[in-house]
Amino acid sequence: MEILNLSLPATNRFASNYLKQSAEILPFFHYRYNDSNEDVNRLTELGDRQFPRTEVADHIRDFMKQYPSSEAVNKSIDKLREKNSVVVIGGQQAGILTGPLYSIHKVISIIKLAEQKEKELGVPVVPVFWIAGEDHDFQEVNHINVPLDKDVFKWQYPEKVLQKKMVSEVQLDKEICLSWVTNIIETFGETEHTNSLLDFARMQVSQSTTFVDFFANIIMELFKDDGLLLVDSGNSSFRQLQKGFLTQQIEHHDAITFSLLEQQKQIESKGFPITIDASEQSANLFYYDQKRHERILLEYDRETDCFVGKSGAISFTASELVVIANENPGYLSNNVVTRPLMQELLFPTIAFIAGPGEISYWAELKLVFEHFHIKMPPIVPRLNITFLDRSVETDLTELNLDLLSVLQLGIADSRERYLESIKDQEIEELFSAAKEQLVKRYQVIEAKTIELDRGLLPLLKKNESYLLKEIQFMQTKMEEAVQLKHDVVLQKFARVQLALRPDGFPQERVWNVFYYLNCYGLNFIRNLMKLHFSFDGSHKVIKL
Repeated sequence: MEILNLSLPATNRFASNYLKQSAEILPFFHYRYNDSNEDVNRLTELGDRQFPRTEVADHIRDFMKQYPSSEAVNKSIDKLREKNSVVVIGGQQAGILTGPLYSIHKVISIIKLAEQKEKELGVPVVPVFWIAGEDHDFQEVNHINVPLDKDVFKWQYPEKVLQKKMVSEVQLDKEICLSWVTNIIETFGETEHTNSLLDFARMQVSQSTTFVDFFANIIMELFKDDGLLLVDSGNSSFRQLQKGFLTQQIEHHDAITFSLLEQQKQIESKGFPITIDASEQSANLFYYDQKRHERILLEYDRETDCFVGKSGAISFTASELVVIANENPGYLSNNVVTRPLMQELLFPTIAFIAGPGEISYWAELKLVFEHFHIKMPPIVPRLNITFLDRSVETDLTELNLDLLSVLQLGIADSRERYLESIKDQEIEELFSAAKEQLVKRYQVIEAKTIELDRGLLPLLKKNESYLLKEIQFMQTKMEEAVQLKHDVVLQKFARVQLALRPDGFPQERVWNVFYYLNCYGLNFIRNLMKLHFSFDGSHKVIKL
């Protein structure tokens, strides 16, 4: 494996500006992500604050007992207890089979940056992955994409979840899941690694009870030797640690919303779109209805001075919510605004690993953090990675395609130019002449029809249209015959597109890591972790 660093814009304009650290976006953040002096300033800030280190470390120790572990994991838990330790943290939803590749890229980013920061700063740095188990959008995590018949096929997990359950509570039917996973792996095609991958998948399914378990078991089996720690925001025990912070959020809900909206105004004034959907009624808190098994977003009703949800179906005063926060904190959970705040209050964060979308919404939270007299952590763009198979690299060379252009724009324009170059001009001219002559003759027939019977005009037009379609059909068939002679080259275009820019999207947003584990074996991740990654905003192409 080798890494090729390319300059590629992010998937949104704001994130692209952030990668460049342009002057217009810097006011929305407290730290520059690429300035080592800022790390020293951040350490000073964290040193002046108190964190529930022991409580968090004890929770993680107990929570992770059910997942694959190692001495490196135990060492990370011990580090977390030390007064001068800090964490590199990031998170994602618990996608089935880990979801799109960018989840794996985020884990790698967290681990590798933690390693680098520990060497640079001389303090213990712990990699932490925050599983968004409290999320209830099951449709986002219940499928993966697989290459099938030279196309992208969405392979959905067959079980339905009708209520808005937190993903942490979605049970896994082991028999259904095992059959589903087995079919997927077999679809990838048999390699020397397929049997061991099937055994690996069976083991993770057998040890899992919920969707979050399944995700966590896979992640820890792949990354346990790197000392990665996990938390699940949907875990009720984890919520016990959040009582005091939940109370603060309830008591300061107005100020949180006001700060958010004010920050959004500043961002809009610079011409950037807003990411977080919010209004003056936003309470930035969810209530989990145990009877309905639904996670309900609360809003603040000024007329009644109550927090309401689901068109008034539930309602709480602020004091009632505070009681819930203290006695049953598992009933409450954060939204996109308050989750970063909760994360920051629980963990001494030296860096938060963010994708392009996260960079945009963190920018909207600066004033929210300042209301609580703390700063946002340095927001470090996660590693953007594309895997380049040797055969695909050969196709690129033979087609004379520029890798940077393909990653950014795909191959549609290049393929179209090639199709133009192989067209049989005589065929095109013959059919164009035939269509032109037909139209002219029908103009004469139309004039005669008007003289005889205008009522026949619709039938005449229909007849003309039919004949033109038949001529076009034959022309298409002739052009396909020409293309068939060049099918070998066209197949290369298709392979490049499917591998690097499937369906017009970045590879990391479409494909799943199990495809690559099937091709390259379970050591694929270990080999990746041996590479040196620079967090310089460049796009990493890893040649396989």
